[in-house]
Amino acid sequence: MDFLIARQPIFNAHQKLFAYELLFRGTEGHTMEQLEGDRATTSLLSATFLTEGIDRISGFKPCFINFTTELLLTNVPESFPSSKIVIEILENIKPSAEIVSACRALSHKGYTLAMDDFIYARALEPLIELVDIIKIDLIETPLDTLRKTLYNLSRHTKLKLLAEKVETRQEFEQALKMGFTYFQGFFFSQPEVMTIKELTTAKVNLLHLLAEVTAKSTSFSRIEQIISRDVAISYKLLRFLNSAWFYRLEKVKSISQAIAYLGEHELKRFIMLMIISEMSTNKPQELVRLAIVRAKFCELLATASGRFGKKNNLFLLGLFSLLDAMLDTPIDSLLEELPIDDLIKQALIKESGPWRPYLDAVITHERREARECVQALTAIGVAIKDVNELYLQSLEFAKALTSP
Repeated sequence: MDFLIARQPIFNAHQKLFAYELLFRGTEGHTMEQLEGDRATTSLLSATFLTEGIDRISGFKPCFINFTTELLLTNVPESFPSSKIVIEILENIKPSAEIVSACRALSHKGYTLAMDDFIYARALEPLIELVDIIKIDLIETPLDTLRKTLYNLSRHTKLKLLAEKVETRQEFEQALKMGFTYFQGFFFSQPEVMTIKELTTAKVNLLHLLAEVTAKSTSFSRIEQIISRDVAISYKLLRFLNSAWFYRLEKVKSISQAIAYLGEHELKRFIMLMIISEMSTNKPQELVRLAIVRAKFCELLATASGRFGKKNNLFLLGLFSLLDAMLDTPIDSLLEELPIDDLIKQALIKESGPWRPYLDAVITHERREARECVQALTAIGVAIKDVNELYLQSLEFAKALTSP
């Protein structure tokens, strides 16, 4: 049986990746809504720890995982390392004596506990005393209720607060001022709500270099010159080719050897990825990683749908889907500078056209929108059972490129 999983990043106050929330998306033929909580969590744990390996999915970051009443009372969390998981206590769990006792035992054994979708009630105090993190939904919690909640929690000095559904820069800054420590939402993957600034000279140069690499007329010798004069790109190229992604028996030791191994097309792609990374130096690293995951995911979906000849364009579609967030500049202005296929521009600017469903499939997969994801996959002719493996391959590819 194929399990569908997704992950959503959680950041600290400095917009550095702190952890992931792992999300069970369903199985072949069943959406998440059709599965009860116990089965969803046990399937997620089985898929991540026993089938794929948690570190492959999490990149060695802790993972927030939902646990139901039944799973807590039967000590299921203790089957997994305390360093790898954060136990999320669901909002519908009643703070019975048995639950409080189970959570106390987990806390004493070194597990980190979090309360999900928190709404304050005095009856929850025994659990509040035990947990380490409380998650509050900024969209669903009215401002007056939020203030009262923060007041009621203020006496619990060891508690850390996690703001959920932070979708704009303004919301992030407001939550920061209110005392939240961790943040979860789509603000990192969307253009920030702020005054549009002109690009710095360095970023303009990078954009021009990106245009040169994406142009069809770029020569192999010109690409070799770009690599040879840039120490950082040279270093990253050798590191990438010697990563586990390629499973090479012998190491690549020179730039000329690397160029010969990759070929012109793959070399262009690598330089594009490095330029995108350089453009995002003042952004969360997860933003770059997400752009690379999207690029590879779109490419793999193209191959799976039988459009092998278009996979290069669809790779660019995924890669450029976050360009506006990286540069704080509208996407239509940025794409004017790039000599890319009009169908890519149509998909990104007008959110339409024959290639848009590929990006929709990727984005809805990220956001746990199961119904919309299935619709997009159906539109491009990709089987639901294949998506999980394609997603994991995309994570592996991104890890190989972005690992220090």
